[in-house]
Amino acid sequence: MTSTIPKIRDALHATFRSGLTRPLPWRQHQLYQLARMAQNERELIYDALQIDLGKPKTEVLVNEVGSIIARAVKSAKQLPEWAKTEYPDVADRQKLWKPAIYKAPKGNVLIISPWNYPMVLSFQPLIGAIAAGCTAVLKPSELLPTFSQLLEEIVPKYLDPNAYRVVNGAVPETTELLELQWDHIFYTGNGKVARIVASAAAKHLSPLTLELGGKSPVIIDSAYDIDLAAKRILWGKCNNAGQICVAPDYVLIQRDKQDELVKAFQKHYNAFFPKGALDSPSFGSIVSDSHYKRLISLLSRTKGEVVLRGRADAARRRLEPTIVKDVVDGDSLLEEEIFGPILPIVPVDSLQQAINFVNARSHPLVLYTFSDNESLKQQLVSETQSGGIVFNDTFQQLAVSELPFAGVGESGYGYQFMKHTYDTFTQLRSSIDMPKEAEAQLAMRYLPHSEEAVKALTAAVYTPIPPNRL
Repeated sequence: MTSTIPKIRDALHATFRSGLTRPLPWRQHQLYQLARMAQNERELIYDALQIDLGKPKTEVLVNEVGSIIARAVKSAKQLPEWAKTEYPDVADRQKLWKPAIYKAPKGNVLIISPWNYPMVLSFQPLIGAIAAGCTAVLKPSELLPTFSQLLEEIVPKYLDPNAYRVVNGAVPETTELLELQWDHIFYTGNGKVARIVASAAAKHLSPLTLELGGKSPVIIDSAYDIDLAAKRILWGKCNNAGQICVAPDYVLIQRDKQDELVKAFQKHYNAFFPKGALDSPSFGSIVSDSHYKRLISLLSRTKGEVVLRGRADAARRRLEPTIVKDVVDGDSLLEEEIFGPILPIVPVDSLQQAINFVNARSHPLVLYTFSDNESLKQQLVSETQSGGIVFNDTFQQLAVSELPFAGVGESGYGYQFMKHTYDTFTQLRSSIDMPKEAEAQLAMRYLPHSEEAVKALTAAVYTPIPPNRL
C-alpha cells in the first residue's frame, strides 16, 4: 500500500484543485450519502465491531451509527447557513471597502482515527471535511482489521472515490502518510503518537487538530445525592468498557463519604448486571491482549482496596467493572489514563484539596463535578482547566452536537462537532474591494505626508485610555 499512498494523495489534491468539491449541493449529497451508508450498512458495521471489539449492539447503534446519521443529515441541512459569506460591522468610513469573510475549504486533509469508537471518530471529522469542501484520506486503526477492511469496501460505494479514500495499514502506512504534505491533519488518539504526528505536521507547517485524552476526574460534593452520583458515574464508566477518552478516570470524594459511595456503586452494579458483566451482551471487551495485560498489571500493583472485584477472562479479553477505594497519590491507578473498566476512589479532606489534586496534574479532557452548589460550580469553572466541564452527569455531553468538543494542553487542541468541525476544515478568507470612489478618502496616505495628514494617520496613537480602577 505504501507505494500507492503518494499517488492517492496527489489524485485527491488534483480533485480539490478541479473544484469538484466546491458546490454546496455536491457537498450536501456526499453528506446524505454518508448517512445512507451508516444506515444501510449498520448490520455489517455492527458485525465488524462485534468481531473486533465485542461491542454491544445497542451501544453501536446509538453511539456509533445513530450519531453519524444524525450529524451528517443535520450538517447537510445547516451547511448553506454555515457557508454564507460574512460581512463584519466596520466603521462608517470603511463600509465602502466592502469588507468580507469568505468560507474557503482548506484543501486536502488527513484524518487518523482510533480504535475505541471507530465509526464516530472516523466519520465525525469527515463530516466536517465534506461540509467544508475538502478532499480527505481516512486512516482507520490497524487494531480493528475487520472494521477497517469493511470501510475500505463500503466507503467507495457511497462517497465519491475521487474525493474520499480509505488507506489501511499499520505504522509503515501511517508513517508514509505523515511524510506527505496535507492542508490539515486531524488526529484522535494518545499523547505519545500525537507528538509524532505534530512533529510530522510541523515539517510542512500543516495545521493540526489533536483530540487526545487524559485522566478525567470526578469531584463529588459531599452534600450531593451520593446514590445518584454513583449511578451516573458507573453508567459513564461502563460505556465501551471504559475505553473512551471521556470516561470517568478517578473519583475524588470527602473521606467520610467514601464508604457510602462504594455501597452505592455496588448497588447499581448489581442493578445494571444482575448476573455480572463478564457474559453480559451489554458490556464490551478489551480491545487487545496488550491492553488487557496493561489493565491487569495496574490492578496487581495498586495499594488501594478492591471493593468491587470484577471477574476477568483473559482468553476473551473480558474484565468486569472494578472499584478500588483508598487510592493515594503515586498509586499505579493514577500513573496514566486507565482507559478501561477500573475506577479508583481517592479520598480527600476537603473540596479545596480535590481542586488542588486536579490542578497538580495535566489538564484533563473533561472535568466531572456532582454538586448543587452554584458557588462551588463557579469556583471550579474559575480555578480549574479542562477541555470541558460537566455538572451532575458523565458521558452525556457528547449528545449535545452544538457544543464544541476539544481538549486543552495535554488533552489536545482544536474543536469538533457539527459547525465546529466545519470551522476546523474551513479557512476564513478575508477580503476588501476598494472602490474608485474611495480615492479622496485615501489621499492622505500617499507621500509626501503633510502635517495634517500625519496628524490624521497617527490619531490612533493618541487614543484616550480609561484610568485604572484597581
